Amino acid sequence: MENIEGYIQRILFRNEENGYTVMEVVSGEDTVTCFGAAAYVHQGEYVKIEGEYVVHPVYGPQLKLSGLQLQAPKDAMSMERYLASGAIKGIGLALAARIVTMFGDDTYRILEEEPERLAEVHGISMRKAKEIADQLTEQREMRRALLFLQQYGIAVNLAVKIYQKYGDLLYEIIRENPYRIAEDITGVGFKMADEIAERVGILQDSSFRISCGLTYLLQQASLEGHTYLPKEVLFDRGQELLGVDSSRFEEPMTELLIQRRIVCREQGGVTAVYHGGTYHTELSAAHRLLELNCDFPQEGKAERFLEKETGQHIELHQLQRQAVQEAAAHGVLVLTGGPGTGKTTTINMMIRYFIQEKMQFVLAAPTGRAAKRMTEATGYEAQTIHRLLELSGEHYEKDGGMVFGHDDENPLETDVIIIDEMSMVDIFLMEALLKAVVRGTRMILVGDVNQLPSVGPGSVLKDMIESECFPVVRLTHIFRQAAQSDIVTNAHRIHEGRQIMLDNNSKDFFFLQRTDAEVILQSIIYLVEKKLPPYVHAKPFDIQVLSPMRKGTLGIENLNRVLQRHLNPPEPGKEEKEYRDGLFREGDKVMQIKNNYQTEWQIRNSLGILADQGVGVFNGDVGVIKEIDQFNETMTVLFDECREVVYPFAALDELELAYAVTIHKSQGSEYPAVVMPLLSGPRMLFNRNLLYTAVTRAKTCVTIIGDRGTVQKMIENENEQKRYSGLKERLWEAL
Repeated sequence: MENIEGYIQRILFRNEENGYTVMEVVSGEDTVTCFGAAAYVHQGEYVKIEGEYVVHPVYGPQLKLSGLQLQAPKDAMSMERYLASGAIKGIGLALAARIVTMFGDDTYRILEEEPERLAEVHGISMRKAKEIADQLTEQREMRRALLFLQQYGIAVNLAVKIYQKYGDLLYEIIRENPYRIAEDITGVGFKMADEIAERVGILQDSSFRISCGLTYLLQQASLEGHTYLPKEVLFDRGQELLGVDSSRFEEPMTELLIQRRIVCREQGGVTAVYHGGTYHTELSAAHRLLELNCDFPQEGKAERFLEKETGQHIELHQLQRQAVQEAAAHGVLVLTGGPGTGKTTTINMMIRYFIQEKMQFVLAAPTGRAAKRMTEATGYEAQTIHRLLELSGEHYEKDGGMVFGHDDENPLETDVIIIDEMSMVDIFLMEALLKAVVRGTRMILVGDVNQLPSVGPGSVLKDMIESECFPVVRLTHIFRQAAQSDIVTNAHRIHEGRQIMLDNNSKDFFFLQRTDAEVILQSIIYLVEKKLPPYVHAKPFDIQVLSPMRKGTLGIENLNRVLQRHLNPPEPGKEEKEYRDGLFREGDKVMQIKNNYQTEWQIRNSLGILADQGVGVFNGDVGVIKEIDQFNETMTVLFDECREVVYPFAALDELELAYAVTIHKSQGSEYPAVVMPLLSGPRMLFNRNLLYTAVTRAKTCVTIIGDRGTVQKMIENENEQKRYSGLKERLWEAL
């Protein structure tokens, strides 16, 4: 073990996420490169370091830190060096020299004990002396806090958040109720707070712990798509998480109810327990939807329009005609139907009617891909809902909710809003949209209710239909041209629970019987790389592999590793970045796997001139890695062939390879060809709903590889994963 003392000459690198620092320390006549956790030190400071020398293959000997202590500067020269380093804002070289000239070796004591005396130095007013003193105090307290929190395993960036939130109160909070930080600070979860509490010595059955555990479970349920949990389910999960008998939960539950952090409602024969914010979001959405659901006298306008249009050889089914009439006559309309039933034709006819009536309309969808498809299908620009509402990139301080430019105080100025792919819209996005819509605006909500529900919490489309509070038109007639596609006919057979033909007498729906996972893997590679691209006139990158699972030979994690090697192999000059158990490579197909409302994006024209910019990259967005910059530690991804997003290496946990994606993540997308391995898996996951969603993602060709019996069992299994949502009940309550 080596021990050195000296001053920090230069900070060469610092990772703000975890405090990892590389720095040059001058000790006597030697300059030593040191590395390790040292977030709280600045250039020019005097330090005592303990560590071991290691030899870097490129940079040679370096000292790996195991301990670091700040030391008071030894003399006037050391003090001047520290003051001139920029560690204290407002003090430069000249001023540092004047301070040390005035106070000499006593400078450090003056700064610590009598900082007001800095006003004796020419060029420093009493106000500036106070500012310098405040900075020194802040730095000292920050270091103390970081060192205190580090012993509990808290990363530097979170430690800074905790200090900024609580200041000197953090010591009391950590020792008495560390669960508060899980409730108040984004990025600190129950498990981290629980580890701290265990080290502090807080009892396992503490009411603080139980309260925090129950609210944590409700937040986790939200990530699973639920807006509430039945009390019995919550208590079962709580008992498993906390290791405490559920009989101890009633008192903390009552306290949470009094504080209005949770809400309990009797519905569907159970006690539904909501996180307070989620309940009020559902309630708000219900009230706003009912307020919009007014009638508009038509006096036969829509009927006359349809007679004129259908007289010009436009084929419309009676249900499509009904949908146009309902859209003209009501404030809210739900239009649902499977593939090939004419949803797009119906939307286009509605648009023509509104244009005739000189009404303004906007088109939107939950994702960039869905919006692009809507634009291509209608000929009019469609935006993402986030873009339509002008996402600001800010958050509500208390609950981390999104902040939009359009809301109650600045509503959308339009007569009609048409939203496609409504099955993907969760309750939080729906309520944000409704806030920006005033009574008198028509809302037309279009989607396939038989697809998988939204990734976010709630079942908005399904609950609205089941509530029977709004006009609903279900398109069921499959048009002649669509009926020629086995993708369309098989999708409807799957939905109806009827078995599909797997005899390969088809031009767009194929099945390969294989029962060995490794053989299936090789078949996927052959299809994606060689067979399918010329058949569907697309690039291998456009062929999408969909899997129900993440793990295993046929899970997306392994599929992505294998497909990356074949579709984007390493080449000289092609940069790579190792990350966790895998790597990213320039040219890779990647997907954003969490909503980030603050990430900035830019669109540049062919000359590289900025054409547009905004914020927000969302769960499910797919792009291609354009550049990996090792020097600046950034990775640039191009989304939707136009939006550039620059990710620091510290944020790469928001991305994963997307040669293969889960069926859930494919919602709202359409691909030239889909390849789907189906061999075996959990019954709850391998169900009819999942297979239906996967099949309907394909535009030109579906290929299933696996076991015929597995496909047949999926069609027979109509047991979807239960999703707890209460918009239907809120609508009934509001009525």
